[in-house]
Amino acid sequence: MTPINEKASFLWEHKSWPEIEDYLKTTDTVILPCGAIEQHGPHLPVDIDYFDAKYMAYKVAEACQDPKPLVLPTIPFGVSYHHEDFKGTLSVTNDALSRFVYDIGMGLAKNGIKKIIILNGHGDNAPTLSYAAQMINRDAKIFVCVDTGETSDVDLYRLIDTPNDIHAGEIETSTTLAVRPDMVDMSKAVNQTLEFGSKFLDYDNEQGVSWYAHTHKLSQSGVMGDATKATAEKGEIMWQLMIRNMVKFVESIKSTPLEDLYQKRY
Repeated sequence: MTPINEKASFLWEHKSWPEIEDYLKTTDTVILPCGAIEQHGPHLPVDIDYFDAKYMAYKVAEACQDPKPLVLPTIPFGVSYHHEDFKGTLSVTNDALSRFVYDIGMGLAKNGIKKIIILNGHGDNAPTLSYAAQMINRDAKIFVCVDTGETSDVDLYRLIDTPNDIHAGEIETSTTLAVRPDMVDMSKAVNQTLEFGSKFLDYDNEQGVSWYAHTHKLSQSGVMGDATKATAEKGEIMWQLMIRNMVKFVESIKSTPLEDLYQKRY
């Protein structure tokens, strides 16, 4: 996969205010990436969710047709209290993150943005980001959605052998090997496959319920999955799949008037 071009025309933070004003005459859609700084086992850096959200947002915008959606600076910190038994984790509260995202959303609405796609790189941010999205929608009356892998997770799990591979395992290690192999120490990769007594507790089961636990109760290494099965080749396929699916979704949102989105959604 090619690296990020920091001079890309769709990056919000690199534009002057007149440039943003002109760009907003062509598009009303932004992507807000949100990640986390938290442990990812003994073999991966703590920035995985932050980097992946940033990289994904960039690659999706790059692949979109003109006018491309604007990509906002990535929010680095997330709700990671469950990883705090492992050093390096920096967590914010649900209240802090939701309020921060709400304020950004309201500011975007004041700028004339009508569609916000929150691209979430950390699964446990999802309830908080969904709450913030509801509040932005309530108060600004614009379209806001949260993608936490819903556009691709079902397809990803067909590519791997590991059940309940949700954190620093086969998937995340593979995607990191594909784009940042120098950041992976495979000599420290471990197999920490999780097994639960009920399919309704399985994280990768479509019938599974949402439930929460402190990571150290489930895994001594911090890995939840099998990192030893990861390969760069798998990661390349995963990135291509995720980007392709997300581009289709973003294009459908970007090209549909807000009034029609509401009719189709509600």
